[in-house]
Amino acid sequence: MILTGKVWKYGDDVDTDVIIPARYLNTSDPKELAKYCMEDIDKTFATNVKSGDIIVAEDNFGCGSSREHAPIAIKASGVSLIIANSFARIFYRNSINVGLPILECAEAVEDIEAFDELEVNIETGVIKNLTKNNEYQANGFPEFMKEIIDAGGLVNYARENWGGK
Repeated sequence: MILTGKVWKYGDDVDTDVIIPARYLNTSDPKELAKYCMEDIDKTFATNVKSGDIIVAEDNFGCGSSREHAPIAIKASGVSLIIANSFARIFYRNSINVGLPILECAEAVEDIEAFDELEVNIETGVIKNLTKNNEYQANGFPEFMKEIIDAGGLVNYARENWGGK
């Protein structure tokens, strides 16, 4: 799968309380959560993010509480992918579970700037910076994770493979 989008760039330790502030956790509706995504770190994000855009961040993205609302809000806002140096372990798993691809690639994070245009092959891990004409290599996903992401998340994957409603 090839994803193309504009970059939103953030630094270290972007925690789940910043991704979706606790004051908005009275709903689990993805569209409602998306309205407040990144509000406490970037007031312009929710109103300006476009479908397909990509978040690039430094170390420990998604740290803090283990709320599943954070990757849901990011995905519902239209973000197609997150690239970071590293992710908090629970955020990493929650992202895959909701069908939001995330890649670790320090070389890409160091070179990519806000508003660069990227083309990313999430199967091979090849990241192309179309703005700078540079290419980076992240690790692709194991087959079972690709299947979960392609299905749109773990619940859809389970429905497709094991039946049920």
